[in-house]
Amino acid sequence: MTLRFLRLLAWQLLLTLACALPQAARAAEETVEITRALIEAAEEGYRLRADYSFDLSHALEDALQAGISLDFTTEINFTRRRWYWFNEKTWSAKRTHRIWYDVLTRQYHVKVLGSVQQSYTSMDDALFSIRRPTRWVVAPRGALKVGEVYDVSLSMGLDNLPKPFQVNALNNRQWTLSSQRKTFQYKAE
Repeated sequence: MTLRFLRLLAWQLLLTLACALPQAARAAEETVEITRALIEAAEEGYRLRADYSFDLSHALEDALQAGISLDFTTEINFTRRRWYWFNEKTWSAKRTHRIWYDVLTRQYHVKVLGSVQQSYTSMDDALFSIRRPTRWVVAPRGALKVGEVYDVSLSMGLDNLPKPFQVNALNNRQWTLSSQRKTFQYKAE
């Protein structure tokens, strides 16, 4: 009886460790921290105000200095809880900031895809515009029901590396940069 109990205990311990290891490895590569995230009601819709904290690894800095563009994508989802069925996915939005270095002009450029582009003389200034982006309309007026409470899910990370670097990204944590999904509630105004 005791030998059987010890074997069962050993298997439970191994199973617990096997489940914990992928989470620990995943936590080690998640290096973007969402320091602030809130939704503001505006005349044209609902705006996201978010701040991020991250540093580029040496490999990503070298790639940027070589003229390779890096895309940082922010994704936000609004869901409404329902007691009788699955949660209702109400609205979702994505926004991508692309940063690259132009060797000829010695300037860094940051572009919000589908929108404006800005030039900077230093990498820190360019990254600051990604870490502290302008407020953007994530949902138009009427997309959310006034008075309803929504679960908001927000994530941000490096996206769409060029094909030769995607192989390195799978094998090397220096090529990954992402956040954990931050969730909070918002009552629509």
